[in-house]
Amino acid sequence: MRLTFPILALGLLVGFLSEAPLAAADVSTSGAPPVSSSAVPPPPSDAATDGGDSNSAKARALVDAAINMSDSNRAVNLLWQATDLDPKLEEAYIYLALYYNSRSQFDRVVQVYQKLVKYRPDETSAWMNIGEAYLSYSPPRFDAALPFYRKALDLDGSSCLAALRIGEIYAQQSNRGEALRYLRLPGCDRAKNAELAEQADRIVHQIGP
Repeated sequence: MRLTFPILALGLLVGFLSEAPLAAADVSTSGAPPVSSSAVPPPPSDAATDGGDSNSAKARALVDAAINMSDSNRAVNLLWQATDLDPKLEEAYIYLALYYNSRSQFDRVVQVYQKLVKYRPDETSAWMNIGEAYLSYSPPRFDAALPFYRKALDLDGSSCLAALRIGEIYAQQSNRGEALRYLRLPGCDRAKNAELAEQADRIVHQIGP
């Protein structure tokens, strides 16, 4: 699955993958059998408590503790608790999504980012990641993914990836007109996103200009 993260988050993920016991023991996808949803403790409720900076500090402490645990079930519980204490703390959501994604539990990835967008509705990458999760199903859930990519493009009209994904989905749905409209990547800086532009042009060539 192709999750998209802000630059800050990418740096955090590098540390998580390279240093933390949870990452070393549980997050690697090579050779690791999937863990069923029932093996993962259910997430706490959405209710966020008051406390401002104090809760934010507690949430960060929970994230720090979670990524240094070898017990993945406890770590996941702590990360969910962190999202309750500080619902806008991106790091907790990112580690949760990484964990569930590594186990192909895409329904949980969707759940993670749907909670994040409740509190950070302008976070384009979160809307994108919901779409990416739906496309990671087998078979991909194109109809479910489409509105989340459209929302991401509404938030960031220059998003080449959002436009490409929308065009790809319409092409899969045999909606040639809409596919071509988005595959032309309106608003995208094609020079700075040459790889995405090349992908879009390849699909346009396949379906006809």
